[in-house]
Amino acid sequence: MSHLRRTCKERRVKQQFWVKGKLIVMENVPAGVCPQCGEKVVKADVGRQVAALLEDSKHRRTARTISVPVIRYTREVA
Repeated sequence: MSHLRRTCKERRVKQQFWVKGKLIVMENVPAGVCPQCGEKVVKADVGRQVAALLEDSKHRRTARTISVPVIRYTREVA
């Protein structure tokens, strides 16, 4: 984790959240992204704003929606 502080590059990313059983994708979130492992880290103020946006039902009602495929894992591989 200590390498993240030194090497993260500021990017705008998509973050996925499950809220009340529904998948929500938030775009354009400012985050530090580690070029070695891809881990994303957001600053505390960004995290608070993300939480506020997720709690605001008006944003969820007016947001565009996407269709997401769901694939069930099986042990069989073709």
